[in-house]
Amino acid sequence: MAATIASAEADLAAALHRLESRSSYAEVMAEASEGRTVRFDKAQVMATPSPRLRGAVFRAWSGGRWEEAACGELSGGALRATADALAGRLRTGAGLGSPPGESPTGRMEAATREVKPVADFSLEDQIARAKQLHEWGLAEPGIQNVFSAVGTAREERLFLSTAGARCLQQIGRVRAFVTPIAMESGKVEFDFESMGGTGGVELIDGMTEEKIRGVAKEAKALLQAAAPPTGSMNVVLDPGTAGTFAHESFGHGTEADQFLRERSYLKPLLGELLGPEELTLIDEGAYPSAWGSIFFDDEGHKAQRTVLVDHGRFVNVLHDRESAAAMHRPATGNTRRADFLSRPFVRMTNTYVEPGRWSFEELLREAKDGVVLQTCTSGIEDPLGGNMQIKVKKGHLIEHGELGRIVPSLALSGKVLDFLKGIRGIGRRADFEMSPGFCGKGHTDLLPVSSGGSYLLSHAIVGPA
Repeated sequence: MAATIASAEADLAAALHRLESRSSYAEVMAEASEGRTVRFDKAQVMATPSPRLRGAVFRAWSGGRWEEAACGELSGGALRATADALAGRLRTGAGLGSPPGESPTGRMEAATREVKPVADFSLEDQIARAKQLHEWGLAEPGIQNVFSAVGTAREERLFLSTAGARCLQQIGRVRAFVTPIAMESGKVEFDFESMGGTGGVELIDGMTEEKIRGVAKEAKALLQAAAPPTGSMNVVLDPGTAGTFAHESFGHGTEADQFLRERSYLKPLLGELLGPEELTLIDEGAYPSAWGSIFFDDEGHKAQRTVLVDHGRFVNVLHDRESAAAMHRPATGNTRRADFLSRPFVRMTNTYVEPGRWSFEELLREAKDGVVLQTCTSGIEDPLGGNMQIKVKKGHLIEHGELGRIVPSLALSGKVLDFLKGIRGIGRRADFEMSPGFCGKGHTDLLPVSSGGSYLLSHAIVGPA
């Protein structure tokens, strides 16, 4: 894959040069990506390749607006034709000015560190790993089937601009997923575990036999679980669910294009104290080895750590160059395209709650009674109204400060600001986890993101999912 972009760089630069006389600023992002997922269960093994993308998108300033043109191949002739077609749509003459915001001029190359390189992980290796996960889960008595999946992806992006920027990044991603299925007297239940990040196959070595059999035991326990509690109560979110809270509470509502469109309830609250001093919330594209990590964004800005909530105070939002200029702030490295055929948006990367000082047992004692929400399945955010809903696969009651019986699927719902005010404790770093996932903006623009946190105690409305 590296040769694909490298061999096309001279043609990309030459095509970009054809736009210089027609625009005060132009850029091109070239992409080469591929991947494969192996799925395994008792009935079949299936290897599914991801769409193999090769292409580039040119963008140029045309006085008051951007113009774009994409090319589905990286040959010199196709790139020149695409650049010429874009040049024909650009306005010329005096007074066109420069685009808003900073035009990066940095030059960098970066690649994910892979102890066990994705390129060396053959199809046979991938099938063997998925089969092993399947067999570990199936070895637990009472488990009828196990769905396992192991996915790999490699992506390379090259960004060039007429301001002199040249940024090349090569990213490997690996993810594993296991779902044991339990059945008894016609009742079916399941539980699941996932793990993944940017780097090599070592990222899924934590999917051990002990962990998989533990998930299988929980699936069986859910067969006997009584109905979940309903009402307003103390809740302790497990690390994955706390991460989803981070993503949904200060997610799309902190993407500054929503501010400019008057589509975020958070806009009038910037600078306000919204939660306890213990609460700090981060979006960090440069987080080491996380699933949503990048080295630079698709406007050439270096990925960075952006503090959104600092000790309870809402202090910052996520920017592209246009929103940064409009709000007189620096860009934050959060402009992302799902691929070269998709438009750039302000997007999250790895969003998480910074660890606090509480042990899990201390949070249970502080709660006294309530429920622990575990194994998040989905989250929904209302960036205009400030509501959120988080669904989990299971929970455990908190009874007199101790962990009680298991309960099935639950949903947490309510106002984000109320939930923030109710936070009374955040778990320690030893319990911190980052979970891989995907986030959309619009209908199809899915991107890899991570969400993370430790255990978190607050108060919310809970009911069956």
